[in-house]
Parts: sequence; C-alpha cells; structure tokens
Amino acid sequence: MTNVNQMLLIKPGDIDTINQFFSNPENMMAKELSELIEKFGGVDHINQKSRAARNIETLMQRLKEIDSPYLADLEWLIEQRDKKAFISMDDYCREHTGKDSAAIDFSNAVTLEISAMQFFPWLMAEAKQCIEKRELMPGRIIRVRNMKEQAEDQGDLLAVTCAMQVIGATWVESLDTRGTDGGNIHLGGGPDTLAGFFTGIGQPNDYPVKWAEEYLYYATSYGVKQVLNINPGTILMGYMMHRLGIDIEFKISVFVGNDNPYFILWTLMTARMFSREDGSTSLVGFNLSNAVNNDTIIQANRIRNAMGLEKAVRFEHHITEPQKGIVAQPYCRRDELVELARKVPNISAKHEGGEPEVDANRERPSDIFDYFMSKEEVLKQGLMEKMERNYLDKHDSVNLTARTLLKAGIGVVAAQNLH
Repeated sequence: MTNVNQMLLIKPGDIDTINQFFSNPENMMAKELSELIEKFGGVDHINQKSRAARNIETLMQRLKEIDSPYLADLEWLIEQRDKKAFISMDDYCREHTGKDSAAIDFSNAVTLEISAMQFFPWLMAEAKQCIEKRELMPGRIIRVRNMKEQAEDQGDLLAVTCAMQVIGATWVESLDTRGTDGGNIHLGGGPDTLAGFFTGIGQPNDYPVKWAEEYLYYATSYGVKQVLNINPGTILMGYMMHRLGIDIEFKISVFVGNDNPYFILWTLMTARMFSREDGSTSLVGFNLSNAVNNDTIIQANRIRNAMGLEKAVRFEHHITEPQKGIVAQPYCRRDELVELARKVPNISAKHEGGEPEVDANRERPSDIFDYFMSKEEVLKQGLMEKMERNYLDKHDSVNLTARTLLKAGIGVVAAQNLH
C-alpha cells in the first residue's frame, strides 16, 4: 500500500509543466484576465473601490439620492440593532434550553443559513418577526435574484449590501452569467432540451471572462464581495483572480455536484494549489450534493483538514429544500446534522425550504424555479405575498434547527451584530 501511495505523488516535473503553461507569455487565459483587471484600473484600485462601495454611509447616501423607500427601513433596522431589540444569544439559549450560552459548546458552532432572500422587503419582514417572536436572524444569507433587476429596483441591491453589514451576516449574490442567460444558444427549448444541460452548467466559450467582468463591475459599483459559482471554468477563474490579488470570495453551488470524497478532493486540492502565499483562498464554502451522507462529510473534513482549509472553507449542507423542482420530498436532514456537528467543524445548516409537512400544505408550496422569476412576473401573477410566506417558512425552519442544536449542546452562528 505504501508503494501505491508513493505512485500517486505528483512529480515535480508535472508541476513544472503546469507552471510553464501559466508563465508562457502567449497564454491567452492569463492574458485575457490580466487585460480585464487592467480595464478596471488594476488590482489595488479594484480592491479599494470595492471597499469604498461597501461603506455603509456611502450606501445610505446613494439610497437617499434615489429616494429609495428602503432607506427608512435601514434606519429602523440600525435603530433596533443599537437599542438591542433583538434577543441575545444568552437569552435565546436560556429560553430554549434552560442554560446560559456558556454551557453550550460553540467550538463547532453551526452557521444558520437561509436561501434565497430574493427581495429586500422579505428581510425586513423576517427582522420584524424575530423581534416579535424572540427568534434568531440567520448568520448567512444566499440570494439568487437577477443582478441587473435588483440593481435597478429602488436600490434593492444597495439596501441588501448595507443591511447585511448592519446585522453582521455573510451573504452571497448570484451573477447573471450563471447558465440561465442564454449562454448555450442551442438550449432553451424547455423539457425538449433538458438533456443538453447534462453537458455542463452554462458557461460556454468566452463566458468565464464575462463572469469575471460582471463580478468586477458589481464589486466596484456595489461592494459585492462574495458570489455563487457553478462551473469549473469560473471556479478556476475565481482562484486565478484571487491569486492575482483581487479580494474575490465565492461559494460553490450544489448544482456543481460535489457528491463524493474524490470530487471533494479535486475541489479542495485546486483551492490549495491556487492559494496565496499567506494560505488564503477565494473559496469560502461549497454546497455538497443532497446525495451525500454523514460519512461522506466526515471523510471530506479529513481532506479539508489535510489541505489546511478547515477554517477557511465552510461545508454548506442542505437541511431543508423546496417542495418542488429539486429533491424527492419529504426532505429534512436535521437529525443527521446534530450527529455530524459533534464531529465536524465549520458547517452551515442551509434552509432552502420550510418544514416538509408545513411547506407541502401551503396554498403555494416553495419551488426552486421561483428563483428565476422576474419581479414583474411575480407581481403579475400575484405571488409576492405567497413567496414571502415560503421564505418565512424557511426562517421558521432555521430557528427549529437552532433550538434543536442548542438543546443538543451545540452552538449556532446567527447574525452576529443582533444576538
């Protein structure tokens, strides 16, 4: 067996071959990316402009200038945060476990995650419910709304970027170059062309460069830092951008299909290979396939630890899923999560559906394809209230998971500026 292990070692000569490819002045991949970065003013300018665009005072001023209705909501949210209107973690633990938070083990604290928060008013409805019912706001929020639409929608994107920093949650935006924008011109026939999507997730030809350009636009114009990533080409692009100095962060979508230890090794090995000299990587997390079990995740953690990425890369594990369009229902992994969290650190519990028995009996159950509906279509069909109810059902599941973990003696990460 030792001989087999030695046979699998990557030879220095093979690494030299890869380095020669990247160092070749005629390498078009490196040339295209370098030219794109220079188009936006260079690495230092991009990072500085991105930080400035993310500044809370700047965001509030921009909302004021466009007379956004969301400015008053943000002022209210800041006021509630500052006067400590949200339940503290200590009080939440006492109310649901009878113990102070000091009695809970937070060393493997699970991040409470919700997806997808499509419209800023949903966040405000969630915050108001938290105050009223003494609940926790999630510590991680995923968005899958069309970027251009939300940027033009009364300051929705500005308001969310501001709110996430106010409440102390990490968040992810999903760039429009993600496979649903006609990138593959031979698909688009609905079910008749469904098999065509099995060839890859929507970043053909020059789309990785388009993806990078879209990222740099929203980073420098709106302060977006962390985005969803769905294609091996754009995943590599994200690694390369970070290696060149761009402070990009991304998470890998469940649609990429990390569903076994060998695939997970591939993902983490590439992150390690393209890390900076300080060991940092642009990969901050990835969704494992819904098919994985606890043993797979335990093995994945051994790989993550061996690569020195245990603290840097979060495993984002689906606990609930929409009723329609993605998994066979009923789907709920909460009991497995409790066992897993005792052994594996740096996990988030992702809630993309309500409790199956609740969600299935709604007038309109949650549907993964809701993520691709325009706001115009949502309003035209009179679905906004129903879809907000679906979102709040997910929030209820977040808090059920929080209570379950805390009762088991396992800590949780909620919105850190509120609780």
